[in-house]
Amino acid sequence: MDRPTEQVLPQSAGEAADDPIGPAGDLPPDDAGRPTAGRTRGKIGQVRIIASLSVIALYVVAAVVGPILLKYDPVATDLGSRLKPPGTLLPGGHTAVFGTDQVGQDVLAQMMQGARVSITVGVATLVLAGVIGVTTGIAAGYFGGWLDAVLMRLADVQLTFPSILLAIFVASILGPSVGNVVIVLAISNWVTFARVTRSQVLGLKNRDFVDATRTLGARTWHLVTRSILPSMMAPILVVATVELGHVVLAEASLSFLGLGTPASTPSWGMTIANGRNYLSNAWWISTIPGIGLAILVISFGVLGDALRDRFDPRLRSM
Repeated sequence: MDRPTEQVLPQSAGEAADDPIGPAGDLPPDDAGRPTAGRTRGKIGQVRIIASLSVIALYVVAAVVGPILLKYDPVATDLGSRLKPPGTLLPGGHTAVFGTDQVGQDVLAQMMQGARVSITVGVATLVLAGVIGVTTGIAAGYFGGWLDAVLMRLADVQLTFPSILLAIFVASILGPSVGNVVIVLAISNWVTFARVTRSQVLGLKNRDFVDATRTLGARTWHLVTRSILPSMMAPILVVATVELGHVVLAEASLSFLGLGTPASTPSWGMTIANGRNYLSNAWWISTIPGIGLAILVISFGVLGDALRDRFDPRLRSM
């Protein structure tokens, strides 16, 4: 007598429809064939980019147009209007939206003028630090050998010092001025650009398209500027976006300590420092600029993180 053989029946169409995950554990695709999870992450990343860019654009517009609309004199004082709370109508006819400080100056006008200084210092610092760091990273990664060893050991030595302490040390020697702040912060931030650039060059210089260009007789300058550099602009852009927030925060820290911009040039850090003795009866002098500074720095951080996810999907799960 033959034993009955067991047969494995195929899963019916109705049962398969009841299982949205499927046998492979993958999420169901959408109408365009893309995984639902990937589409959701893409929408979230797009919202993060748009939201952070909108906040940054608002700060840039305020920095460009604000000081023109609110005529701010950094040396003018009005002791009759000192320490007025937010929303007070001043004798001149305009409303102090964020109140006045200890010498009667409008806090909103100081913040707009300080935003112009901070954004200018941040962009100038990134340009200088980026040129130094990218050039150093390309030289170290492309040529290698003793040049790579010397440049990277120099970067390692600088990384042993906390960047803010190094900035304070150099600023105390050079003195307070906008140009000196740019130089100080560029010295403190070029290493990040150099290390990221070097790692990108090491991965790109032996790729097939670079070897093909080299085989056709292209020289080093052409290889670097036409093949390698355009291929690593995305990581450099991400680093620049994140570092811009760090630079703005570092500039405010130096100004808070009296080592940043001079007293005749308003800055967020200086405004916060001026109000630290009045926290009990005039909290708005330090608190409101501090909140504004925090929002801008967080926006740069969110934008940099979203751009990283956009340009390098492998880092999304990290």
